[in-house]
Amino acid sequence: MLENNISGMNKSHMFSKLLKQLRRKKDSFGNRISGLFGNKTLVREDLLQNLERVLLTSDVGIKASGRIIAAVKNSSHNESPIENIRYEMQRILEAAQQPLTIENHQKQPFIILVVGVNGAGKTTSIAKLAKNLKERGLMVVLAAGDTFRAAAVEQIQEWGLRLNLPVISKPSGSDPASLAYEAHQQAISLGADVLIIDTAGRLHTQDDLMAELKKIKRVIGKQDDSAPHEVILVLDGTSGQNTLKQTEIFVKEIDISSLIVTKLDGTAKGGALFNLANEFELPVRYIGIGEGLDDLLEFDAKDFVSSLLHNVGD
Repeated sequence: MLENNISGMNKSHMFSKLLKQLRRKKDSFGNRISGLFGNKTLVREDLLQNLERVLLTSDVGIKASGRIIAAVKNSSHNESPIENIRYEMQRILEAAQQPLTIENHQKQPFIILVVGVNGAGKTTSIAKLAKNLKERGLMVVLAAGDTFRAAAVEQIQEWGLRLNLPVISKPSGSDPASLAYEAHQQAISLGADVLIIDTAGRLHTQDDLMAELKKIKRVIGKQDDSAPHEVILVLDGTSGQNTLKQTEIFVKEIDISSLIVTKLDGTAKGGALFNLANEFELPVRYIGIGEGLDDLLEFDAKDFVSSLLHNVGD
């Protein structure tokens, strides 16, 4: 029987780590807002204009920024504008706070297809997710479905060795849909709970690669008409408006289930999550906050906003 909840990690410890990383950045989102407001309670037009500039240059996006600014404008004389910012930010993100759950299936394994463009941290996120699931007591199999690049296959194989997990692979240049089919069969024979399939780091403008990805989904679906059970898009949290464009294309082409947003420890911006949550009705299952295998954190809206605005209003 599969476990329903796979959250896995000590969130308090991990958000503490994120908080420490953000504190070190003098130009962080929180520091910039703190510099605007300090202990101010009177909201003037010039302050709102400066807040808008901070939000937009932090990748929060026009619509989400508008919501936050409106919350500040609507503050009464007895209300703290900072607290209204916190509240509205949390409201925006709460819709995306939906932990990944694995239903009990008569047909095992639970199949997770992971997609995303090159450089987003897709393969590393797969390793982190696999470790997380293994620590929850689930038997995980990895499939090196990015047969386009030999280095990608080798990378998955290396992660498999480090995590002591089976890896299904084929030589570089093999048909990825065929690999997915064989990986599913072997995962069944091994009694796996979860099969995680890597895919090529597709540029969303390349129609042939999107067609290949759709083929993988069709092949998996022929063996289990409920599969894949989760299609996760991995996004680089430092790539600004590109995250929106990538999400838009992938959602249109292959019906994304959820997101992992990476590299949130390496940016002074940090606003991409607000933009994504406001524009798409997609869960953010995890955020990446470092290079270590444990640096994948189940997303929590309140904790994330608290870390982002750690010194604002203190």
